[in-house]
Amino acid sequence: MADAPSDPPPGTPGPGAGTAPASLLDQLLGLARELPGLVSDRVELLSLELQRAAQSLVQIVTLVVAIAILGVTVWLALWAGLVVALVHAGLPLAAALLAAIGINGLVIAVAVARVRSLLPRLALPATRRHLTLSPDPRPTSMETAADERSAVPAAGQPVTR
Repeated sequence: MADAPSDPPPGTPGPGAGTAPASLLDQLLGLARELPGLVSDRVELLSLELQRAAQSLVQIVTLVVAIAILGVTVWLALWAGLVVALVHAGLPLAAALLAAIGINGLVIAVAVARVRSLLPRLALPATRRHLTLSPDPRPTSMETAADERSAVPAAGQPVTR
């Protein structure tokens, strides 16, 4: 079989041999000309997405406030019903109210303790340690304790505490 007519014989220049490939300088200059357009497209996309995210955030905050108001209303109705049930069961009104206040106080204490345990995570101790140029990159004992409390196990890994 003969070579296809588009294949040049060995040792002869090909069809595009008359044009020299673009030099590295020409390629860099072309990239420099296109760079503002590439960057402006990305910035425009970022701007549009940030506007959309801001609108969504406003809606989310509004809905969370409405949910919180409705949740508090349900919570109050639940405790009012519980107090009424305790009074109908023969417990004095003052004792029923004190029981409701005591249980709510206990739940508040547990929630406050949990918030206090989460506060060290806001300081981002591991990230700060890795991004800060310091003479001693080893964590302090307080940072280690915060890191261990905030460690998230990988999927399928048991949680050890």
